[in-house]
Amino acid sequence: MSNKPYAPSQRIRDIQSPIIPIVADLIAKTPGTISLGQGVVFYNPPQSALERASQIDVAENYHLYSAVEGLPELRDGITYKLRDENKIDVDAKQKVVVTAGANMAFMNSIMAITDPGDEIILLRPYYFNHEMAINMVSCKAVIVDTDSVYQPCLDRISSAITSNTRAIVTVSPNNPSGAVYPEETLKKINNLCREKGIYHISDEAYEYFTYDNSKHYSAASDLNSKEHTISLFSLSKAYGFASWRIGYMLIPQHLSLAVKKVQDTILICPTRIAQEAAIAAIEEGQNYTLTHLNQIKAVRDKLYAALQSINKICTTPNTTGAFYFLVKLDTELTGIQLVERLIKEHQIAVIPGETFGMNDSCYIRIAYGALDKKISEIGIQRLIDGLTNIIG
Repeated sequence: MSNKPYAPSQRIRDIQSPIIPIVADLIAKTPGTISLGQGVVFYNPPQSALERASQIDVAENYHLYSAVEGLPELRDGITYKLRDENKIDVDAKQKVVVTAGANMAFMNSIMAITDPGDEIILLRPYYFNHEMAINMVSCKAVIVDTDSVYQPCLDRISSAITSNTRAIVTVSPNNPSGAVYPEETLKKINNLCREKGIYHISDEAYEYFTYDNSKHYSAASDLNSKEHTISLFSLSKAYGFASWRIGYMLIPQHLSLAVKKVQDTILICPTRIAQEAAIAAIEEGQNYTLTHLNQIKAVRDKLYAALQSINKICTTPNTTGAFYFLVKLDTELTGIQLVERLIKEHQIAVIPGETFGMNDSCYIRIAYGALDKKISEIGIQRLIDGLTNIIG
């Protein structure tokens, strides 16, 4: 009997390749490229966060492991924030856990609630790391289409539930579409989860990024949601904390030990210094993000107007959240083929729609959060020129 040849597991081979590093490699080969790919903001963390992170005192044991679920002071600050901003009164039926970003919070969640072969419902277009994580734990991502403006369809979701379903995942404001799900819709999904005895995983990483008259709603603010709602949050976008890797999750208390097992195994604890910075950022509150929101909205409006000027070759729903547009192009090219040509020929980078499950046509996700006023005009012009020249 011979052993298997040296190779990655079949499970990992079957998972889609990480698109952000792939596009980053293409950008690196084309110096001067402006990126409308990765979802980051143009501004830095609050000065108070930087100052707190720099005040390291050896006597405070910064170099030792800290609590698996996060520093008590940070969790207390998050609890206050959830009550003040999200209208979630955290009680003994729930627990706050600090994580290394919202991606880890999602992985914690699905590892805590699933067994191999279980199903998790994702709404298409889906966030690619969610689909990847589900496959990594040998579960099945059941994909349910949204409507033409990327809003959830309750009948489709309900029809997709089987005896193997463990959770429905919502992302609002949405990555990659920019859609904001109305309060009424999220309440119906949350109620459906309670009725079916499954979890609602509510990813709210873009909670502060809403425009026009759209408003963010937290599903866990419903008093009847405490036993089945898992809420995921991130400092990466709101506070310019992308590489600091701090997020948090609000979970039902009965999942506390399961989540602790996962986090202790993968991470042990979130980085202590980053947590200290996060304490200061949470104290700043949503006003820190809101001071930058007008600029992001201005870029959004310019970009949308520019895309409308070429609406003969592209369809762009005017969504009102996060900092993305998901655009459908009238071309025989695939998304990745178009991305490669935009980078090589026009020095502008976007993300192909295939990675979000959009395979029926050519789609691209355009991220505008990283553009400051100076770069935005150049980047938008390159994008419009590139799409026009390539597609016609």
